[in-house]
Amino acid sequence: MLEVLTGTGLAASAGLNAYIPLLTMGLLARHTDLIDLPSGWQWLGNGWVIGILAVLLVIEVVADKVPVVDHVNDVVQTVVRPTAGGLAFGAGSASETVTVSDPGNFFSSNDWVPVATGVLIALGVHLLKSAARPVINATTAGAGAPVASTAEDATSVLMSVVAILLPVLVLAFLLGLVLFLFWFLRRRSDRRRERQAARAAGFRV
Repeated sequence: MLEVLTGTGLAASAGLNAYIPLLTMGLLARHTDLIDLPSGWQWLGNGWVIGILAVLLVIEVVADKVPVVDHVNDVVQTVVRPTAGGLAFGAGSASETVTVSDPGNFFSSNDWVPVATGVLIALGVHLLKSAARPVINATTAGAGAPVASTAEDATSVLMSVVAILLPVLVLAFLLGLVLFLFWFLRRRSDRRRERQAARAAGFRV
């Protein structure tokens, strides 16, 4: 079950930033003994792959902190983040880590399942992030974009590391994500009612 939590944490991390979990796995596999990638995923530890991921990460980090540009970036990332989530879940759930020593049993007969699962998890997190960002930009006149983006990047880094080193804590992240979703939906509903009330007041005047 721990390999599922590892994959889930990495896929959710990819929903916030496509490149952080892949780069984290690649760096840890190349320079430490904290994760041992399976044969089909060892390319993540290749120096060229790590370099390309680092460049893409820099572009993503900059683009996501500029109002309007962040919206365009989110549209482009609708394909990239779920794809990265599938790769992250597939690689992470099949890797040996400090907490998972026999990862091959859970998905032994259905190799496509972890990739598809990761795509869905990352897509869900990405859609929530994409829906929340316009609200943040509108309520802060764009000033909240870099703050929110920095918080998302930090969460993605933390979640990637936690998913590999202590996957049980991924459950706490998922709980926080559910609570944020409830808060966000309630906030949107409240704002809609406020706009409707303002319109109604305008018509009466």
